[in-house]
Amino acid sequence: MGPLTFSNRGTFRCYGYENNTPYVWSEPSDPLQLLVSGVSRKPSLLTLQGPVVTPGENLTLQCGSDVGYIRYTLYKEGADGLAQRPGRQPQAGLSQANFTLGPVSRSHGGQYRCYGAHNVSSEWSAPSDPLDILIAGQISDRPSLSVQPGPTVTSGEKVTLLCQSWGPMFTFLLTKEGAAHPPLHLRSTYRAHKYQAEFPMSPVTSAHAGTYRCYGSRSSNPYLLSHPSEPLELVVSGATETLNPAQKKSDSKTAPHLQDYTVENLIRMGVAGLVLLFLGILLFEAQHSHRSPPRCSQEANSRKDNAPFRVVEPWEQI
Repeated sequence: MGPLTFSNRGTFRCYGYENNTPYVWSEPSDPLQLLVSGVSRKPSLLTLQGPVVTPGENLTLQCGSDVGYIRYTLYKEGADGLAQRPGRQPQAGLSQANFTLGPVSRSHGGQYRCYGAHNVSSEWSAPSDPLDILIAGQISDRPSLSVQPGPTVTSGEKVTLLCQSWGPMFTFLLTKEGAAHPPLHLRSTYRAHKYQAEFPMSPVTSAHAGTYRCYGSRSSNPYLLSHPSEPLELVVSGATETLNPAQKKSDSKTAPHLQDYTVENLIRMGVAGLVLLFLGILLFEAQHSHRSPPRCSQEANSRKDNAPFRVVEPWEQI
């Protein structure tokens, strides 16, 4: 077909015939839809349950965009057909479509992309980023997960999560419960009769705290995983607490009031001290003035006895 253009898109079927009956054709093949993507902005593709699912679950993939596409299509790598859904608008300027896959089986494991279009005759958008759907419990071996130096660490420390398995594993995956990012992948190494992978986390922060599990996969089908390891709870202590804007606003209002109260208390204590000092001075002077007359009377008597002159009463004659 040469270099593809938008004119090459469409639905194709093929027929066959035998040499002796060139005018008698076979039944048509199943239809094949050829999608030629364009350069319009790519939509986003996410899963509501997380990328790791177990058989029997109902899996929903959501394709959406703020461009306003009116229809979406979902494509799985290696699959023949394309699923299409009309877009709906949960709010102005945003459209999306849900693709329900379930109950999940091992055949749902793989890599998915979605496309958007504005109308029936237009070209499709650029593809979304790929989304890997991983099916757990498809390998009988169950890896173990441990942490060094321990499950309780201080913010800033170096932490390593170690995933190990006695059975052969090509890749190990580390998941964190509730995390938005995809699982971490590492190639396994063989040491001390075990397959293992080390996931370093340094320096550790409060964002690393949570529940972790690890899985193993083999090279024959990387989308089929082992049973999960036992959950590992990582606790990060010593993290600096951050205040939300409301708390910061409240604290900023409270601080001046606390400062005003402190100044008022100091003034009151100073005034009270001056009053006590003044009362003390008055009390001292009162006690001093009360004791003074007896001393003066005694001094007068002493002078009467020892004086060089005679004291004469008014009626006495000299």
